[in-house]
Amino acid sequence: MPKKEVPIQHLQQFLPAGTGDAVLAYLHQYRVHLTIARERKSILGDYRHRTPGTNHRISVNGNLNPYSFLVTLLHEIAHLLTFEQYGRTVAAHGKEWKNIFGQLLKQFLEHKIFPADIEKELLLSLKNPAASSCAEDGLLRVLRKYDKDATLMHLVEDLPANGLFRIKDGRVFQKGIQLRKRFKCTEVQTGRIYLFSPVYEVEPLS
Repeated sequence: MPKKEVPIQHLQQFLPAGTGDAVLAYLHQYRVHLTIARERKSILGDYRHRTPGTNHRISVNGNLNPYSFLVTLLHEIAHLLTFEQYGRTVAAHGKEWKNIFGQLLKQFLEHKIFPADIEKELLLSLKNPAASSCAEDGLLRVLRKYDKDATLMHLVEDLPANGLFRIKDGRVFQKGIQLRKRFKCTEVQTGRIYLFSPVYEVEPLS
């Protein structure tokens, strides 16, 4: 989908039920320019701080399920709050950001809006939130269960040894051995070696 600003009153369609008012309070208070972006392979969301003459800008991928969308949006709002409190004097994902993101997660967890499996993983991440939205493998595993096309895609870790799979750009790979956390996979057409996260979503091939 094209990148476009979201009418604030329509934001609820992207969020879990019961979270719209709390999210809107932050967006209104800090005059956030929120946009919905097409699927981006490298990032789920993005934040740009305000400058003279411009507002804070946040973008979130529009293909995310409501729980992934909320976690990603809170990740970016945490960047905003960190900037408001510390300016550009602290690291992007330093202890200050982690503390603020943890507080945001705690606020929404108190309202019991997440399914039990997602809530469990979020509670585990409160002490040390990941630098990348939904980056913890355990959290990503449970979040993807709520994707509309979850039954069509599989994780690299679920494929059999030497199994073939296709990624979204059409390239085909053969799964190899696991090196620490990532799997060593060979692109069939070129023979090049790539390392894949165990929770990377792929299409298995017979």
